[in-house]
Amino acid sequence: MISSVLVANRGEIACRVFRTCRELDIRTVAVYSDADENALHTRVADTAVRLPGATPTETYLRGELIVKAALTAGAEAVHPGYGFLSENADFARAVLDAGLVWIGPPPEAIEAMASKTRAKELMSAAGVPLLAPLDPDAVTEADLPVLVKAASGGGGRGMRIVRELADLQSELKAASTEAQSAFGDGTVFVEPYVEHGRHVEVQIVADTHGTVWAYGTRDCSLQRRHQKVIEEAPAPALAPGVEERLHSAAAAAARTITYAGAGTVEFLVSGDDVHFLEMNTRLQVEHPVTEAVFGVDLVALQLSVAEGARLDGDPPSPSGHAVEARLYAEDPAQNWAPQTGTLHRLSVPGIRLDTGYEDGDTIGVHYDAMLAKAVAYAPTRAEAVRRLAGALERATIHGPVTNRDLLVRSLRHEEFTTARMDTAFYERHLADLTTATPDPYAPLAAALADAHGRSRFGGWRNLLSQPQTKRYASAHGEHEVHYRHTREGLTADGVRVLSAAADLVVLEIDGVRRKFDVTRHDDRVYVNTTALTVMPRFPDPTAQQAPGSLLAPMPGTVARIADGLTTGSAVQAGDPLIWLEAMKMEHKITAPATGTLTALHATPGQQVEVGALLAVVQQEPPL
Repeated sequence: MISSVLVANRGEIACRVFRTCRELDIRTVAVYSDADENALHTRVADTAVRLPGATPTETYLRGELIVKAALTAGAEAVHPGYGFLSENADFARAVLDAGLVWIGPPPEAIEAMASKTRAKELMSAAGVPLLAPLDPDAVTEADLPVLVKAASGGGGRGMRIVRELADLQSELKAASTEAQSAFGDGTVFVEPYVEHGRHVEVQIVADTHGTVWAYGTRDCSLQRRHQKVIEEAPAPALAPGVEERLHSAAAAAARTITYAGAGTVEFLVSGDDVHFLEMNTRLQVEHPVTEAVFGVDLVALQLSVAEGARLDGDPPSPSGHAVEARLYAEDPAQNWAPQTGTLHRLSVPGIRLDTGYEDGDTIGVHYDAMLAKAVAYAPTRAEAVRRLAGALERATIHGPVTNRDLLVRSLRHEEFTTARMDTAFYERHLADLTTATPDPYAPLAAALADAHGRSRFGGWRNLLSQPQTKRYASAHGEHEVHYRHTREGLTADGVRVLSAAADLVVLEIDGVRRKFDVTRHDDRVYVNTTALTVMPRFPDPTAQQAPGSLLAPMPGTVARIADGLTTGSAVQAGDPLIWLEAMKMEHKITAPATGTLTALHATPGQQVEVGALLAVVQQEPPL
């Protein structure tokens, strides 16, 4: 029996594993980087061991340091979580060679599926249907569109859809560079891209005695940058017979490599056609929806299999429907740019919330931008979707910009509610889903709450009838609001102020009473779901930048610069000039106009803060 577990990971998944360990009276050990010294997973573990450094390469990807930490802390077993070293066969062997229990599949099984190209060869030999890879040098117009894909790793990194033959070589290079940075392996391959395909996967659990259980299906079609955003179980609206074929193929895949533990076999489904994509030899991010539908704890099953237990009888029967949404600190309207800063408040009541953050924690630049996974369960799909959308809409999220509004709109989109979505959902609908719908009364509510707070501390210094002005900035632009102090209280044109307190303002607007919850953190004000920044009365003239300035949209590292780009280079509007790496993804900075590069401040490897001046493009004068 395992009595102590080190989780070779961080954040949400470390906290998730620790939760099950506590329920089973298993002692927990965390590892943490310098950037995670005060992170939630570090705080909640029984014991924590420091990994010197901040970046993943220095810390969570150093297998020898993690094994040493496990031995130093007296851990008996190692759980890899997902990402980082979770699918690294050499790390699994190092754990076993150190006399520790590996809570995962045999290293040989990991190795068999570690390379997607090798995995496809094995699955083809086992009779599992799949898309055959293409020779990159032989791709023609007739083959388009194609998908460039990293042979190692996952999480959407090193993947590119190519629709124009002229773009293939540059996308191969970009994908290889990203894959090398993320996984230490720049090998990529090309396969046909199936338009309107659905991403459907099968959760399997296998013991060391030859039994393989399939736990239904999951649909993970809503993806951004090939990373999943919304997942559900079971996969809805599958054609007759498809689920049975998926289960059969998943079990065959597991038996082919003598699998043990929890794993996921991923498929691309288009109508009646089923194509093997890959097998993730670890626990998936979206495992909670399967847990909800089957009433199981997959982490507990992983521990049980690692202890040598048998899977007796048949797997439990599914019931109901579950939907999960990944809440990211990112701005979908700005090319999914990751966001950083203090998370002042995070509360999504009424549903399951798996997170690695608590109120007051800092969201940094080194790791994935996911804040939490929100999971709703109900007897039917429609009820589960409605419950999740409502919970997210009512959630309190104070801090960096998130994708919350996008999630709510996605869940309520007709294509999703009628189960007609596919992996190109956001390609078709992102513009509509991110169209600004500002609340025009939020700035006024912020100003009235502030006025009430100041009035309590001697703020009644102006004439009662003199109008007051406040200015705010939001994602939708700048706002100027006006109000007055009168003997009857605060007033504003066009509305009736029913009450105004520092944390709650009630207005009557066209005969409708509306409540506005107001919270302030320094110069940021949150009014219901609207975030506002208090603006100074007079703008700072030093904050102006020259026209054509390219500013860093996020803190990160300059990954690379376009070949041959120097001061004086001629550039075309839209040309990629600089690539930033932040939160495990590369972000492309393009030329804002056709002209000449008059300044280049960015250098490869340079750490930059948000708003840092990277380069300047002087636009060509009109003819």
